[in-house]
Amino acid sequence: MGDDSEWMKLPVDQKCEHKVWKARLSGYEEALKLFQRIEDEKSPEWGKYLGLIKKFVTDSNVVAQLKGLETALAFVMNAHIAGKTTGEVTSGVITKVFNQPKARAKELGLEICLMYIEIEKAEVVQDELLKGLENKNPKVVVACLEALRKALSEFGSKIVTLKPVVKVLPKQFESREKAVRDEAKLLAIEIFRWIRDALRPPLQGINSVQLKDLEEEWVKVPTAAPKQTRFLRSQQDLKAKFEQHQANKGDEVDGEEEEDTVVVVDPYELLEAVDILAKLPKDFYEKIEAKKWQERKETLEAVETLAKNPKLEAGDYGDLVRALKKVVGKDANVMLVTLAAKCLAGLASGLRKKFGTHATLVVSTILEKFKEKKPQVVQALQEAIDAIFLTTTLQNLSEDILGVMDNKNPSIKQQASLFLARAFRHCTQATLSKSVLKPFCAALLKQVNDSALEVRDAAFEALGTAMKVIGEKAVNPFLADLDKLKLDKIKECADKVELPGAKRGASGGDKKPAAKAPPPSEAPSKSSGPPKKTPAAAASKPSAGPSKKGKPAAASGAKAKKGVEAKEIIETELAIEVCEQRAALVLPASCLEHLDSANWKERLASMEEFQKAVETMDKIEMPCQALVRMLAKKPGWKETNFQVMQMKLRVVAIIAQRGQFSKTSASVVLECLVDKVGDVKCGGNAKEGLTAIGESCSLPWTAEQLVSLAFAQKNPKNQSESLNWLANAMKEFGFAGINVKAFINNVKIALGATNPAVRISAIALLGVMYLYMGAPLRMFFEDEKPALLSQIDAEFEKMQGQSPPAATRGTRKSGPEADGDDGDEPEEDAAGPPDIMDLLPRTDISDKINCDLVSKIGDKNWKIRKEGLDEAAAIISEAKFITANIGDLSLALKGRLNDSNKILVLQTLTMLQQLATAMGPGLKQHIKPLGIPIITVLGDSKANVRAAALATLQAWVEQTGMKDWLEGDDMSEELKRENPFLRQELLGWLAEKLPNMRTVPGDLMQCVPQLFACLEDRNGDVRKKAQDALPMFMMHLGFDKMTKAAGKLKPASKDQVSGMLEKARAVMPAKPAAPSKAGDGAGKAPGSKAAAGPRPQASGDDATDSKPEGKKIRGGGAAAKRGTPGKKPAAKGMKEEEDRSGPIFTLIPNAKEQRSKEEKQLKILKWNFTTPRDEYLDQLKAQMSTCFAKWLQDEIFHFDFQRHVKAIGVMMERLESESEATIGCLDLILKWFTLRFFDTNTTVLMKVLEYLKLLFAMLSAQGFHLSEYEASSFVPYLILKMGESKDGVRKDVRTILTLLCKVYPAAKVFPLLMDGTKSKNSKQRSECLEELGLLIEGNGLTVCQPTPAKCLKEIAVHIGDRDTSVRNAALNTVVAVYNVCGEQVYKLIGNLSEKEMSMLEERIKRSAKKTPAAAPAKQSAPERTQPPNSTATFLRKPAQEDPNKLKIMYRTYRIQARQNAQHNEPSHPSIPREFQLDLDMIETDQGRVGDLPDLVQHKLEELLEPIVMPEPKMRSVSPHYDELHNSTASTINFVISQVASGDINTSIQALAQIDEVLRQEDKAEVMSGHIDQFLIATFMQLRLTYNTHMADERLDKKDIFKLYSCIIGNMLSLFFMESLAREASMGVLKDLMHGLITLMLDGRVEDIEDGQQLIRSVNLLMVRVLERSDQTNILSALLVLLQDSLITTGGSPMFSELVMKCLWRMIRYLPESINSINLDRILLDVHNFMKVFPKDKLKQLKSDVPHRTLKTLLHTLCKLTGAKILDHLSMIENRNESELEAHLRRVVKHSGNLSGIKSDRGNEKSGPRTEDRMSKAKVSDILSEIFKKIGSKENTKEGLTELYEYKQQYSDADLEPFLRNTSQFFQSYVERGLRMIESEREGKGRIQTTAVIPQHGVDSGPLGGNNGEDLKPAMYYERLKILRQRKGLENHTKGLGGVGGVGGPEDEQQQQQRLPISSLLSPKPPVASSTDMLQSKLSQLKESRELYQQELSPHGHSPPRGRSASPSANLDDLKKRLERIKSNRQ
Repeated sequence: MGDDSEWMKLPVDQKCEHKVWKARLSGYEEALKLFQRIEDEKSPEWGKYLGLIKKFVTDSNVVAQLKGLETALAFVMNAHIAGKTTGEVTSGVITKVFNQPKARAKELGLEICLMYIEIEKAEVVQDELLKGLENKNPKVVVACLEALRKALSEFGSKIVTLKPVVKVLPKQFESREKAVRDEAKLLAIEIFRWIRDALRPPLQGINSVQLKDLEEEWVKVPTAAPKQTRFLRSQQDLKAKFEQHQANKGDEVDGEEEEDTVVVVDPYELLEAVDILAKLPKDFYEKIEAKKWQERKETLEAVETLAKNPKLEAGDYGDLVRALKKVVGKDANVMLVTLAAKCLAGLASGLRKKFGTHATLVVSTILEKFKEKKPQVVQALQEAIDAIFLTTTLQNLSEDILGVMDNKNPSIKQQASLFLARAFRHCTQATLSKSVLKPFCAALLKQVNDSALEVRDAAFEALGTAMKVIGEKAVNPFLADLDKLKLDKIKECADKVELPGAKRGASGGDKKPAAKAPPPSEAPSKSSGPPKKTPAAAASKPSAGPSKKGKPAAASGAKAKKGVEAKEIIETELAIEVCEQRAALVLPASCLEHLDSANWKERLASMEEFQKAVETMDKIEMPCQALVRMLAKKPGWKETNFQVMQMKLRVVAIIAQRGQFSKTSASVVLECLVDKVGDVKCGGNAKEGLTAIGESCSLPWTAEQLVSLAFAQKNPKNQSESLNWLANAMKEFGFAGINVKAFINNVKIALGATNPAVRISAIALLGVMYLYMGAPLRMFFEDEKPALLSQIDAEFEKMQGQSPPAATRGTRKSGPEADGDDGDEPEEDAAGPPDIMDLLPRTDISDKINCDLVSKIGDKNWKIRKEGLDEAAAIISEAKFITANIGDLSLALKGRLNDSNKILVLQTLTMLQQLATAMGPGLKQHIKPLGIPIITVLGDSKANVRAAALATLQAWVEQTGMKDWLEGDDMSEELKRENPFLRQELLGWLAEKLPNMRTVPGDLMQCVPQLFACLEDRNGDVRKKAQDALPMFMMHLGFDKMTKAAGKLKPASKDQVSGMLEKARAVMPAKPAAPSKAGDGAGKAPGSKAAAGPRPQASGDDATDSKPEGKKIRGGGAAAKRGTPGKKPAAKGMKEEEDRSGPIFTLIPNAKEQRSKEEKQLKILKWNFTTPRDEYLDQLKAQMSTCFAKWLQDEIFHFDFQRHVKAIGVMMERLESESEATIGCLDLILKWFTLRFFDTNTTVLMKVLEYLKLLFAMLSAQGFHLSEYEASSFVPYLILKMGESKDGVRKDVRTILTLLCKVYPAAKVFPLLMDGTKSKNSKQRSECLEELGLLIEGNGLTVCQPTPAKCLKEIAVHIGDRDTSVRNAALNTVVAVYNVCGEQVYKLIGNLSEKEMSMLEERIKRSAKKTPAAAPAKQSAPERTQPPNSTATFLRKPAQEDPNKLKIMYRTYRIQARQNAQHNEPSHPSIPREFQLDLDMIETDQGRVGDLPDLVQHKLEELLEPIVMPEPKMRSVSPHYDELHNSTASTINFVISQVASGDINTSIQALAQIDEVLRQEDKAEVMSGHIDQFLIATFMQLRLTYNTHMADERLDKKDIFKLYSCIIGNMLSLFFMESLAREASMGVLKDLMHGLITLMLDGRVEDIEDGQQLIRSVNLLMVRVLERSDQTNILSALLVLLQDSLITTGGSPMFSELVMKCLWRMIRYLPESINSINLDRILLDVHNFMKVFPKDKLKQLKSDVPHRTLKTLLHTLCKLTGAKILDHLSMIENRNESELEAHLRRVVKHSGNLSGIKSDRGNEKSGPRTEDRMSKAKVSDILSEIFKKIGSKENTKEGLTELYEYKQQYSDADLEPFLRNTSQFFQSYVERGLRMIESEREGKGRIQTTAVIPQHGVDSGPLGGNNGEDLKPAMYYERLKILRQRKGLENHTKGLGGVGGVGGPEDEQQQQQRLPISSLLSPKPPVASSTDMLQSKLSQLKESRELYQQELSPHGHSPPRGRSASPSANLDDLKKRLERIKSNRQ
């Protein structure tokens, strides 16, 4: 008892696993009660028992086990998580329960299995039961069979998959145990109930007695279809129906139920495939060629036996099929032909779709063999061709069938028609489209009139079958020319036809679908009947109407255009007497009397009467032929008076327009019209007449007549005008029906005409035809002369990219006919393009593909193989267009695709591309034998081979479409190959193609298991491509199917794949919409409704999809509807809208603190993960439920990213108004944003970052500080995004980090950034290091936590990183530390390798900001710590320092480079700005002003020390700017975010606010730092407008025009101000230019009123952007944009052209801007361009303009910089491999500039004369000698000359050591002497050599003289310049007589001219005192200000491009402050 009491106290779950059976029994009983009591299926209580359920069912104690089974059943029935236990519990039941003797235990076990099936776990249960059949215990086997039978009986064959059951069933019949055999028999009977005869073939192999027993039992099975009686949890609606049916016992429901539950099973699917290739006789291929027919017969019989297997294993049957084909085609023994045909039939039946690749190979041979008369041969051939047809499509066989339809042998024609009739029976309306049927009907119509009766009967049968299948209306247009007798015969045949699927007939579009009573088997179609009938019924009404009213035209199907025309236009030719009689009835007598009068005035009056009579005549009464013959009465068409002639021609047009004008009538007048079409006075009327005839008699007929008549005469004017009319008519009428072949010959005649007007007209006509036909048209003219061909190409080039205009005219019809016709027009249009390809004359090249050629291509010697390929390519190119029959060439080429010689593989691929173009649509039949092997080539290891294979696939798919490629299992077989290259290329290709398909074959599902395998592939690229392809597969197959497929994976894979499926579901694209057309047979009204119905919904979707920032007003309702389209009533949508007006966040006191506390106590999960798991998501949802509005929570956890964007938009709107509540929920908001960081959608990410910027700005403004809890769950994930590949994202993250430091201590951010530097992502490492450097600069070393030494050691490790950007960032960070603590840095960083230490020392030396003197160093120390944290963090704004997002090294390096003049850069416009900023600091800090004189004094004393610019990091923004910026930054951010709004008015208002700021110069500077952000918003708006607003018909185009105007106005204002314009970064400029060019090319803009004006404004704006932007950035942006546009093959050529025009303009600016451009970056961009487009590839482009543009750019740069350009290749990594360096060297050498002045830096690497270098000692000796000579009075001149020559020869020589200790006077003397020598040497050529300097420039000649003046003034002028410079006076005036200041560009040019000369002496600049510098800078600023005011005052226009012209500060203020500083000093 003691023991009992012990376990009785235990909790229930512990009792259940107690070792005492009584305890367990008690536990089970209590658990059972508990399970029955728990109401919530998701209760956490269930989780406790998850691992115990298996123990319940496998309990060792029988009594306890029984209770355990009951408890387990209750658990499975009620618990939400029961599904997780399926496998283990079912397995336990099978092994431990089914072997029990107790019946109750078995019953419970069986019930548990069935319950698992009910909770959707059928597959797992079935798998376990099938495993149980292998158990050695027969009791277990019997129970498993019983369970399977019970499951099938209750759930039906939809739930229980029968294939695996049927597979194991025969084995059970062989069991020794009778009980097993009996149970198997019962199961077989049950299966038979569900699938009927499909079960017979798999069981044919069992014992004959058993089979007989089964057959007897099967007969007893009731014929009524079985019904599902038990339903899954997801089938509750079916369950309700079933219960209702049980109650009602109604017949109607019965039909529905039957439709729902019966599953048709294909017996083929249940069979095991047999591999017969392995079983073929070994000597088969020898024996089949044997001479004795008996041997051939034996081997064929062996194959026949094998082929009888009902299902064959797939394999390479090509050789076998070819052998059998040869027997059928060539064997004389008919018995063997019969056997071979049976073998083929067997193969086709056994392989099904897999035989499709061989179908086209044998069909033509079988058809030809129908010449045999013997019935057994014919029957075998019929069976073979019928079996083969089922493996392929009619379209694939069409060419072979049509090829024998004209055969002379009537038997062949008869059998071909009979085969067509049988084939049509298996078709449906979808597969037997008009385009397929049309050529067959044409061929069959010829046979209808054949002399042989059997041929005629067969043709009637085929046409009748077609009519039965697709309906009379669809076939009638093709039968228009048949007489009534034959038409009736066809209808009679159609009535006799019985189709295999009766349903097809019902919906086939017959006129009387309801008249025939459906047979009993059609009962299931009742439910689906009404919906299908309605369109047909609707269609029949309009067509039936007219026929009843007796209008003959509409009798046989109003839709058939050609048919109707044929009936209308047939008119017999009337005699002239009859015409006169008929004309007399309708025309006045006086009119007829004077028609042939001799007096022209009477004739004119007569014609006027004629015209009046015709205009008032009724259409039906008008005798058209009679009237036109009257007009032809003498003088008729030879009328000499032009007025009368004009009247005649006008009357002809009126008759043709108003009457029933026939081709007979047209023939009377056409010759006259053609004769007069070139007449100056009558030509216009003649053309009107031709147009009217075209409308009446169809353009194709009129055009054919016109061209033949025009070229029958010799008048060139008539010929050219006829062609002009025809070109225009094609545009008006469209191209449908035009006979291209008939035109081509006449056009060729016209092209060869001597008269140029005729040639021009012919070329113009070809241009119009090109619009409709495209590239194939050119092939007709390849033989023309090159000059003519180039003209044709030029015309085609003009038309490229244009789409053909919509037809505005057409053949006229009567009202009712037009009604009926409308529905069908799209069908005809749809069939248009294939017709154009059919028009091309094709050559059969099969006879040229002989055995020799094939053996050559397969030869062992690669050279011979190459010869064979060359020959084959020549045959194809000679034929131009070929038929699909290429003999054995396909087999030969297939062999070459896996050739070991890659050159031959590439040649084969090129040839296959050529084949695709030549063969056209006929290529489809070669997809399987030749197309699939191309896919295999995608697995090649060489990238160029893979690229060629992709190009070949592209060429093939253009001709064949994608559908045929996806049929069968070829794709899945290819994906099975474990080749990473093949997988990634193939998946990438599928991801590109699938989104454009509307439907796909079901076989695509076979690729899904391989796709899942690729998702887990070892290769990262394969995984990436598989993830990209996943949404594309899903859009066609559906989420549910793919999830079901994922269910079969292993558990670990399943979880991973399921997550990816969810993500893919969120980004799954919509299927492309079907081309808009009214439904089949729908009349006009229903069609228009159908079209209009879905449109608002669709456009709503589009709007939400493409407007990420859609406003609430528009988006709410649409979004609500989109979830479940059409189900929610409008009222509910409105109610939801009202609900959303409340607050989105609820402020709960202390809730955040409570969450923080719970996390610390580990009561909830700590927010720390590498990828977010479901439990984190669930926890966040639960926490949000209390404080987030429900609708907002639904939106932010919706799978559609558009909802996220919308939710963030609302949060942004409410940020200010709900700031307190936002702070209260801040932790949850930040956590949700961390989840978004793991999304791949850029739209959401950008929106998130935008919100975060506003959020942190708001927090900072409110003085809020983040807690540790909030920061730790957000900041690490934000830092992850620093490694994002997109510049925009990284820039935003940097901004957010800047703001973050205002609300969270920088010292705490520092360790998190340190963790970020350990990432594998190099971008993240470099960005984190840069941020660390900025934190140290702003806050000093105290920010380094835990200790500076530890941090710096970790940072220093990255100096040795493999990635350049990481190395640079690490070096910059250490330099930042050096700037703070000086030499101490070397102690802190620890030991570095020698290489790393040298890199660091070099970088510190290059960026040394401090002067060497000690005093300034001391002084700068307090200054560094002076700015408070806020200012320091604010200084991090990259836009202030460097708008280009360049690395920090460039910030420091540029300033230092300007000081040392290493690049001979001119003084930069940013120097005055830097100076101004320093003045701000001096002025605001009184103490500092007091100290300043010491600094100046010091510099005055030490004249030889170089001037060092103040440290860049010490510069602060001017105080008023700082204040203004802080107060307005968040406002500007908000306004800019509104610019990109989806709502036009919001965007316009925001643009107006910004424009107001930009127009006021004093306020405009607040935009500084926001320029990139503003431009990004602007081009996002441009993109939104282009993609969405312009396409939205509901929007007023005026609003769009207004929006465009605002955008362009703003941009013009912005780019008016150069200081702001220069802040735009390269990436942003690229996107902006892309947007502007796209806008210029948008054809829709021209349709808007004032659209042309808008385009002109855009043009002006683009010029302004090019002029005002930073020249490096804009040039870089254009180069990248050009590269992108050339890569994008689908892009418009006009786009690339405009980009190049911009580049040309930039090239024109280069002379002025060369010195301000960063050549290194430009050359890097050119290098990258040349990597993507090497010279050869560039030349292959259609146009050579890109190549010429690039050459011009490089040539101009070389011309302007000379050999120095070679020093600017430093940013290119592998210079030796670069095409660019070689090209530059050639250009420089060619220009003769190699001897030009070299830069002092970098010549060691790239100088071309390295061999001339001398040892240092030698150099020192030479220079010492030279300077001695200069120092002596006698030899000074000689010494200077030698020094000059030495400098010329060794431009990199360093003279600094020799000049360092000399006086200033001596240095000036040397410099002056060198200048004079240079002046003498250069003489007058000086002006010509300097392309940059204009004629009036200061330095272009002394005092402006440039025509050989004496050199003496030049010498004095140079001296004067030096003196002025020494005194601090700048040489900026044009002359010496006080002429006004010259423009900005000249200033720069003077400096450019001066600097190289001064650099002759020393790499350091000439030294002057700081006071002198102040003075010179002031004068420079003053001059530029005066110039600016002069230019601005007259018109207020923008200043010129010269950069120094833009004022950088208020100059008067500057001057006063300077004076104040100077007076303080004095």
